[in-house]
Amino acid sequence: MSFQTIDFSPLFRSTIGFDVMPRMFDEALKPDGNYPPHNVIAINEDEYQIDIAVAGFKKDELGVELHGDKLSITGRKENKEVDVDYLHRGVALRDFTKAFRLAEHVHLKSALLDHGFLSIRLEREVPETEMPKTIPIST
Repeated sequence: MSFQTIDFSPLFRSTIGFDVMPRMFDEALKPDGNYPPHNVIAINEDEYQIDIAVAGFKKDELGVELHGDKLSITGRKENKEVDVDYLHRGVALRDFTKAFRLAEHVHLKSALLDHGFLSIRLEREVPETEMPKTIPIST
């Protein structure tokens, strides 16, 4: 297996004030374990969805918390001790915490547990005062 490091610095040479972006990429690519597996989906330019595979977790065993720009998803199994003689146990049911750093103006819209997936919808809402403005040129 071959691991590859991606250098994003050429993307940021012509940008000003986006120095937080390289850190976000670095954090996203850190090996934090793959449990539970997740997908990050761009629905459109301003909407995103994070799907986390949480098979075996009940609604009251999951938590979604937004603190500043950090989104944390936790899973805590209530009853871990089950008297079952597994021949093969391929479904992990261990506790987890996943964290995502959100970009500026990205807000938590909803969280839905359906068919073993926790889907978290995010939306970017840029305030009117920060929208681009056209400045007329005088002569």
